[in-house]
Amino acid sequence: MPIYRGGAFVDDTWRVLGDDEVADRGAHVIVSLERWRSEPQLRTGNVGVILRAGEEPDVISDGLVDAPLIVLTFAKFTDGRGYSVARALRERHAFKGEIRATGDVLLDQIPLMLRCGFDAFEITHGPTIAALGRGYLPGLALSYQRPVGGSRRYSTVVRSSQASRQVAQEQNDGAGQA
Repeated sequence: MPIYRGGAFVDDTWRVLGDDEVADRGAHVIVSLERWRSEPQLRTGNVGVILRAGEEPDVISDGLVDAPLIVLTFAKFTDGRGYSVARALRERHAFKGEIRATGDVLLDQIPLMLRCGFDAFEITHGPTIAALGRGYLPGLALSYQRPVGGSRRYSTVVRSSQASRQVAQEQNDGAGQA
C-alpha cells in the first residue's frame, strides 16, 4: 500500500511482520511492541515498531529512540492518544526516525498530525486518498500550540478565547486595507 509522505504517495518499503514470522536479513520490517521488548536482537538494522492505540511505551527502556520507524495506530479517528505519543517522541525524547500514522486517518487530521511530529500516513479512507492524490491538503488558520520543532514566528499560537478574538479583530481591521 502506498504511503503519503512529503506531499506525495510513495511506495512503502516496510512490511509488518507477524509475531511468528522470521525476518529476512536486511528487510525493512515492522514488529509489535511486545516482540520488540522480548527480542532485543531486533533493535539493530531495519526494524520499526507498531504501537496499537492505548499502548504506552517506556521510550527509553524500550530503546524506541533508536528505532528507524514508529507506527502509531488509530483504531478510530476520534482517538487522539497517538497525537500525544508522537509529540512526546519528538519533543521529550528527540526521536529522529519516521513517525507514521495508520488506521482510521482522515484528511482534516493530517495537518494536525504533521504539527505533532508525524511524517507519513498509511491511508485507507477513499475520499482522503482521492483528495491527497489531487494535491489537496487543508491548512490551519489558527492553532493552539507551536508545531513540533517550530517557533511562534511561523505559527499563530492562541492562548485564550480573548487572544482568539483579538486575532480575529486584527484580521478584520486589516481586511479593508489594501
